[in-house]
Amino acid sequence: MKHVVITGATSGIGEQLARDYARQGWQVTACGRNQDKLSAMANDHASLTPLAFDATDSEQTHQALGSLSVVPDLIILNAGTCEYIDQGRIDVSLFKRVFDINVFGVLNCIEALQAGFSDATHLAIVGSSASYMPLPRAEAYGASKAAISYIANTLSADLAQQGVTVSLVSPGFVETPLTDKNDFAMPMRVSVKQASAAIQSGLAKGKTEVHFPRKFTFILKFLALLPMSWQIALARRMTRN
Repeated sequence: MKHVVITGATSGIGEQLARDYARQGWQVTACGRNQDKLSAMANDHASLTPLAFDATDSEQTHQALGSLSVVPDLIILNAGTCEYIDQGRIDVSLFKRVFDINVFGVLNCIEALQAGFSDATHLAIVGSSASYMPLPRAEAYGASKAAISYIANTLSADLAQQGVTVSLVSPGFVETPLTDKNDFAMPMRVSVKQASAAIQSGLAKGKTEVHFPRKFTFILKFLALLPMSWQIALARRMTRN
């Protein structure tokens, strides 16, 4: 039985992935901070094991992931958050909150698991298509996901000698509790079931980057090829008054 570890498994994409892999017969270690939610998920799926810890706490993360008796075949580091900046007013505490979860939470998990990496390991890190180009109010979120993109791509090169496969997952807008709070238009938003299916398909093929919905992400990738002054001009047009 294959084993997958999924962080951020108590809601959104992470929950859907955990349930989908469990239905397919995988041994799933579902990680998150909400013990009650994880226990409820475990009651629904016999092959799902709950593992509650705070990924921003290095000691907790090492202790929790170090307790795994089975080396995972697939690791999906999905836990994340989003907060927006209004009118370019920098709030350092906001940046710290976002980076603690989106960047250092990911790094804590990698550090805790890396001793068990082998040529059978597949590491998937969830970033965002928001990292492709500057977007209004996304100073903290976009920067954190740009960091994740760089980390994932560099690890893909550095871990290749060990035979470790590294995939970057770059979603567009997905219907989750996180995006439900957004107060702006979210073109081509997909369901968590569609997101999970796209991620599973891309990871099964060993893709370096799994991005979706493809029409939306290809548009962003094209815009990212434009001169930066043009990209900034586009971002200005999207900025709220």
